[in-house]
Amino acid sequence: MQTILTAAFGRIRIAVAFVSVTRLHLRSRRFFVPFAMYTFRSALQARRSGGFRGGRIGNDPQGGNWTITSWNSEADMRSFRNAGIHAAAMRKLLDWCDEASFAHYVSDDGELPSADAAYQRLGAGKTSKVNHPSPAHTAGRAVSDGMPRFGLSLRPKERR
Repeated sequence: MQTILTAAFGRIRIAVAFVSVTRLHLRSRRFFVPFAMYTFRSALQARRSGGFRGGRIGNDPQGGNWTITSWNSEADMRSFRNAGIHAAAMRKLLDWCDEASFAHYVSDDGELPSADAAYQRLGAGKTSKVNHPSPAHTAGRAVSDGMPRFGLSLRPKERR
């Protein structure tokens, strides 16, 4: 999805990226340790995935778990999402989560969004299927009341 245009005075790089913002809320604390293990292993998988540009992992005051990832294309993101440990985690999340939502969009500047921008994007996003939805999830609410805080940054693994 990265485009390079040649203008009269040289080359101009336009860094278009496919961005995914997600929020998951666990329905019980008993799922936290396995969720954390899947999160860590999924982060390692993302770093090694083709087309991965970077990401952030965080949370919100209501216990929601947030991710922002940037990809060269939607196809790259789907290849990651539907394979390996991440695909296995997604099957577990149907039972572990009572809230799940996502937003996908194309970013013209290729940058990861701020917490404010991610919150706004996800607020206009979609809810995902969960087997034990909370009242907020059933009402179609994609975000919680609190803004996310992002603490862990992910960078692509350097290829040798």
